[in-house]
Amino acid sequence: MKNVKCATVCQKKYQGGDRDSERKLEFLKKGMAFNYQHHWIVDNMPVTWCYQLEDERQYCSTGFPMGCFSRESRSQVDSCSINAAYIKAKTYYLFNHVDLTITYHSGVKEEWGSAFKENGGRIISAKVVPRSIKHGNIPDCENKAPLDIPHDPLSVGQQLFVTYTYSVTYIENSTIKWSSRWDYILESMPHTNIQWFSILNSLIIVLFLSGMVAMILLRTLHKDIARYNQASFQIESGEDAHEEFGWKLVHGDVFRPPRKGMLLSVLLGSGVQVFYMTLVTLAFACLGFLSPANRGALMTCAMVLYVCLGATAGYVSARIYKSFGGEKWKSNVVLTSMLSPGIVFSLFFIMNLIFWANESSAAVPFSTLIALLALWFGVSLPLTFIGAYFGFRKRSLEHPVRTNQIPRQIPEQSFYTQPIPGVIMGGVLPFGCIFIQLFFILNSLWASQVYYMFGFLFLVFVILVITCSETTILLCYFHLCAEDYHWWWRSFLTSGFTAFYLLVYCIHFFMTKLEIEDATSTFLYFGYTCIMVYLFFVLTGSIGFFACFWFVRKIYSVVKVD
Repeated sequence: MKNVKCATVCQKKYQGGDRDSERKLEFLKKGMAFNYQHHWIVDNMPVTWCYQLEDERQYCSTGFPMGCFSRESRSQVDSCSINAAYIKAKTYYLFNHVDLTITYHSGVKEEWGSAFKENGGRIISAKVVPRSIKHGNIPDCENKAPLDIPHDPLSVGQQLFVTYTYSVTYIENSTIKWSSRWDYILESMPHTNIQWFSILNSLIIVLFLSGMVAMILLRTLHKDIARYNQASFQIESGEDAHEEFGWKLVHGDVFRPPRKGMLLSVLLGSGVQVFYMTLVTLAFACLGFLSPANRGALMTCAMVLYVCLGATAGYVSARIYKSFGGEKWKSNVVLTSMLSPGIVFSLFFIMNLIFWANESSAAVPFSTLIALLALWFGVSLPLTFIGAYFGFRKRSLEHPVRTNQIPRQIPEQSFYTQPIPGVIMGGVLPFGCIFIQLFFILNSLWASQVYYMFGFLFLVFVILVITCSETTILLCYFHLCAEDYHWWWRSFLTSGFTAFYLLVYCIHFFMTKLEIEDATSTFLYFGYTCIMVYLFFVLTGSIGFFACFWFVRKIYSVVKVD
């Protein structure tokens, strides 16, 4: 390993009057104006740009800017603040030089060090310092004059030469182990400096509130069951009994199949598929199999699990649809295998077309899209059919009470027991469990920060499941007490409405945290947001539905019904 000083990469010439040259220069200016970032990888580790924040803390970013734009004289914003010379009004400063510092562990006195020759080792860190240098005919990296590009277009015949250079310095450091090389990046992230006990305190409060809801519900329900059974005993013994009231009164209609039962069963199958995919992925991440060092491992694991869990989606959808008395089993299986994957793939394909149109390096190759389609139609779809086959072969679910032939008339409901207010209220508490972690997740997705708190995320996911279940059960109980037996769709939408608050928060994050101005980036942001919101909708909706399904079957199986 030899140090390199002021090596030339290439030289680029821009000439006024040349349309192609002017177009490329304007594209370069646009990148600097929007603070476009370089993201480099060395030894499967991000090259970091470390600098001091206003509170004198060191922050290491996993990307560094391609340049900056000084809008007003002596006013420094964004990356122009790294050098006092970048103050000329309406001027672009292109960072055409980088100083790379590679720190390595030589392996001396280590067993693995015998595999390396002299001057070898394992890379511990790779840091970069970008600079703007106005090179002459011979590159001079000691030159303090920055490469300033005026805001106005080049005049006809005017030429602009840009020379790209770099320097590399190798530093040996045998005090930092290779297994700990990510520590300096993770410790500098803003969220790691948040007091952890505040997050734990919030989670404990949510658990406490959920426990209180559960105790109140179970205590009230226990009294109802005892009162109903006592009334049944009085009737059997010939004593006078009060007229039935509350949730027992709708026992003959509570298991009446809902409208659009096929769509509900399809969404439930997809929701269970997403649930188990999320659960297993987070479990693997907590065990360290999906660390940030394994680039792309998290998404690959989630995608493989989603494809393989097609059988689960088909089985659940078939069982629910059969319990509704549905007979169009072919339509049910096709919709289960096509609806949710089709929505996600369509949105992804549209966004990929935008990447192609903009000649972006983030565009997924056509061969990869073909591979995704092969996984969908060659693996996921057959598994869905297999799962549905076993689901339809099972005996239909037997409900604890019979359904009357004539539907019961639902009495006039108060404002709080009407469907829409209940659905709107149902998503508040579950969203309160996730909004702290949601901020960090969105930061990692859109602000180039590393997310590694999978232990906290798994805990939040468990609390989300508990809160969705208890909130939906509580609201379902109130509606049944009001003699409204239309609980099938309502239970799904009550907890699923958490996705609406997720969408609102993503819009808030876009408006307050991101500085996106062009239409393409805006469309891409909301495209990916729609995918995330839809998957979260079927996930939380299915959690609430099955919790409510268990609850309704349980209470009507323990009460005596004539």
